[in-house]
Amino acid sequence: MGMQMESGPQRHRITVHDYHRMAEIGVLAPDARVELIEGEIIDMAPIGKDHQSIVDQLNRMLVLAVSHDAIVRVQGSIRLSQWSEPEPDVVLLAPRADFYRGEFALGTDTLLVIEVSDTTLRYDRDIKVPLYARHGVPEVWIVDVQNDALLVYGDLRDGKYERHVAMERPANTGVARLPGVTLDLAPLFAS
Repeated sequence: MGMQMESGPQRHRITVHDYHRMAEIGVLAPDARVELIEGEIIDMAPIGKDHQSIVDQLNRMLVLAVSHDAIVRVQGSIRLSQWSEPEPDVVLLAPRADFYRGEFALGTDTLLVIEVSDTTLRYDRDIKVPLYARHGVPEVWIVDVQNDALLVYGDLRDGKYERHVAMERPANTGVARLPGVTLDLAPLFAS
């Protein structure tokens, strides 16, 4: 009698091309809060008032701080591979005259990715941060709303972050790829 190997369910990953095609033909609603992570369409958590307020504050701070030295993208996508196109809360992109109209921004085009985590800390830290590292994002910040902390990942080497710092209620924080750009983050943690 032969032994049969047990197998689990088969997953069918989709590419970013398939993902965009699904949106074009209406399979994904235009306002769907989803992102493509490693070939899987992931529902994103609803945006609460604390989350949105922090994203709005970061947007204002960054636009004023970086001027023409970077493009501030809010809740837009970056293409990391043929399998992944996340939508971070805030991204600083290297400046380009066409503002990435001619092609998608890649991980290597980023200067900083910021995720605001009010209910998604474990997912952002354990899934998205390593994904960003593998695809050349030089620095990631996670604003941990529940714990009034900022998690900073940097010093990218061989697809991993060598520096990980957790700061409680941080104030002045610099952007590694933009020397001279420092943000006072204290207002983000004001109750």
